[in-house]
Amino acid sequence: MTVADQSATARPGLDFPGLGVGLVIRRADGKVLVCRRLKAPEAGYWNIVGGKVDMMERAEDAARREAEEETGLRIGKVRFVCHIEGILPDEGQHWLSLIYVTEDFDGEPVLTEPDKHADLMWIDINDPPSPLSLFSSLAFSHLKSI
Repeated sequence: MTVADQSATARPGLDFPGLGVGLVIRRADGKVLVCRRLKAPEAGYWNIVGGKVDMMERAEDAARREAEEETGLRIGKVRFVCHIEGILPDEGQHWLSLIYVTEDFDGEPVLTEPDKHADLMWIDINDPPSPLSLFSSLAFSHLKSI
């Protein structure tokens, strides 16, 4: 197998550290949107919206795109909050994620990817649902400190 063959079948997060993004969508009342994941990493956990950064895509644009795909919302301006390194040995996953936040969105969230998420809900980050994903937990900690 050539190096080119290996890279064509290599999977981000599993065969090498993946680059992901997350977006905390925050309403005027301070509540944030979370979804219950159906797929790894952290299947069954509540998580902020997000996903992989595509080749040649700016991370900020990926955060906006993923949120729009997953919620049906139209996302405006986003701002960088922090980066998170998620190493999940039980799942064999390793991700570096850039976390953004927005209060600039239009519409009401709908479950647009039922193959990826079981539910959406608005929560208070001081009283999150359980189980809460590592990525969301760390993102919420950063948000509380700024």
